[in-house]
Amino acid sequence: MTKNKQIYGVDISKDVFDVVDSNENHLQFANDPKGFKALLKSLSSEALVVMEATGYYHYRLAQFLYEQGVKVSVVNPLSVKRFIQMKLAKVKTDKSDARAICEYATVNEVPLYTARNKNQA
Repeated sequence: MTKNKQIYGVDISKDVFDVVDSNENHLQFANDPKGFKALLKSLSSEALVVMEATGYYHYRLAQFLYEQGVKVSVVNPLSVKRFIQMKLAKVKTDKSDARAICEYATVNEVPLYTARNKNQA
């Protein structure tokens, strides 16, 4: 599933979200509709955006991207945490977490997000 795609790892928090792509480019956006639109403009046509399940914070971004036709995957944060631990990574920043999420999606099959329609949301 991840072959020939540009993968974007997203670490999301209350105010901002960090994005690292599979070429190790780093971007940061505001966690609001304006930031969502700015991210959308920066994505390649073959984008796969991968983020951890973080409750309300990830949901809004995942839903927005899904509605725009972008492939999205929401993964278990514990899986990513164990992946980081296996690599013996000691640095813990939002940027390094976004990079780790991108790497995780590069070497693992990640499920595609199936969003709810507006009534269910």
